[in-house]
Amino acid sequence: MVYHLCGTLVGMSATTPRIQVTLDSELAAAVAEFGGAKPRSRTVRDLALRGAQAIRSAQDARQEALEFLRTLDSREDERFDFSVSHRLHAERR
Repeated sequence: MVYHLCGTLVGMSATTPRIQVTLDSELAAAVAEFGGAKPRSRTVRDLALRGAQAIRSAQDARQEALEFLRTLDSREDERFDFSVSHRLHAERR
């Protein structure tokens, strides 16, 4: 809501939805470190998008690791010889 010049309250909606974010000590430190001269709202947006990208990358890496373990488990990957691993493990005892 905004006040019109003559003092009446006029409804004005944002073009895109907005969210409230509490600027706690951790976020304030990140904004101070990475914000530079940009407005805080822009810095928070940039941090959120970079965070989403990092989470997505971590999920992709985890998925790739699980897929690699599945190929090892199914013995589809010939780069790993389980008999050698078994022999080395037995020698350690």
